[in-house]
Amino acid sequence: MKKRSHILSVLLVSALTLGGCGIIPGGSETRTVRIWLMKDSVSDGFLKRFITAYERDNPSVRLEFTFQEWTGIGKKVTAALESDKAPDVIEVGNTQVAQYAESDALRDLTLESVRDLGNEEWLPGLAEPGSVNGSQYGIPWYAANRVVIYNKDLFADAGISRPPRTRAQWLKDCERLNRDGTQGIYLSGQDWYTLAGFIWDEGGELAVDQGGEWQGTLDTPAALRGMAFYKKLQAHGGGPRNADEETPPQAEVFARGDVAQMIAVPSAATLIEKYNPDLRGKLGFFPVPGKTAAAPGAVFTGGSDLIVPENARERAAAIEVVKALAGERWQTDLARTMNYVPNKSTLAGVIKGEESTAAMAAGAARGRATPNSPQWADVEADNPIKPYMTAVLEDKDPGRAARIASARITEALAPH
Repeated sequence: MKKRSHILSVLLVSALTLGGCGIIPGGSETRTVRIWLMKDSVSDGFLKRFITAYERDNPSVRLEFTFQEWTGIGKKVTAALESDKAPDVIEVGNTQVAQYAESDALRDLTLESVRDLGNEEWLPGLAEPGSVNGSQYGIPWYAANRVVIYNKDLFADAGISRPPRTRAQWLKDCERLNRDGTQGIYLSGQDWYTLAGFIWDEGGELAVDQGGEWQGTLDTPAALRGMAFYKKLQAHGGGPRNADEETPPQAEVFARGDVAQMIAVPSAATLIEKYNPDLRGKLGFFPVPGKTAAAPGAVFTGGSDLIVPENARERAAAIEVVKALAGERWQTDLARTMNYVPNKSTLAGVIKGEESTAAMAAGAARGRATPNSPQWADVEADNPIKPYMTAVLEDKDPGRAARIASARITEALAPH
């Protein structure tokens, strides 16, 4: 995704100015739909196009957008849902839906998802966390996930003519690349989102719901196989065993020019080129390889869902706005404008020709999200997966380390 800088005041002025376009003379029949979006989720151009077109097609509706910061958003949304002044539509992180749904403060949108929005085509990494106890509360909006960013020159120097499509070939290529002062891959020891994909590929899970009680499952044979592959891959570079991908920032490390590959969202390429302009035009992208060439590897899918508070003043009108934003027309516009993955696998073709986004979309088809527990944020707050990974990479007993981490996950996921 391309980084964009938006000024809140400019966007709000644009939104409110354009909002007047749909007012019926006298204004008595006009309904205002208030929408919270997250900062930098959309460009001002997309927003203007959407407001203009929607209010033209729906002259009795006025759209009012407010932009929120991600920092502290959980408490702000929770407070809004408990008040009588909730916005009508809220953009939330896909993995946040469960914690908001737990309060019974969200509108059940199952009917709309089946009847109007083609939910059977949604990306699983967006759809699954939006569904709680069989009801769809979060409507998938856009996705982003990790891909492999690689240095084309270093691949060519190693005689590698095309990116690998299987894990086995990936390891062979990493071994070829990891010599003569070049790191085959830079992979930090605590990149647990990447580990999650390898665990899912093996048929394992981070945690499972057993009759209403969540249990950590890093100690299952499948999850241990995923960690074993991570260890093999991580050995083909100089990534630290006891730190995550931000310590140091892996884009800065890659920008030195002696790293052949890293795993990150495509927007990291912009940072790499900023740090080292000589790498412009030399970066390539491919999906994280799978166990076979039949499909890419599983990846964690981040992104956003749209929710409608149960106490929204304009609930019916809000649902129509959500349907528009999640529909094919505006999904296509959003994906092309922001380099996002659209919410349906059937729309992947709209970003054809964009190498980075196409690689992301291919992986998103097998995307997953973190366990759909309202307490998952408590796991990430003091993440036991990170020290577990370090222990394994430092040749400690994998089974014992996994059992300790699993017990801590189970404790964190226990209902408060």
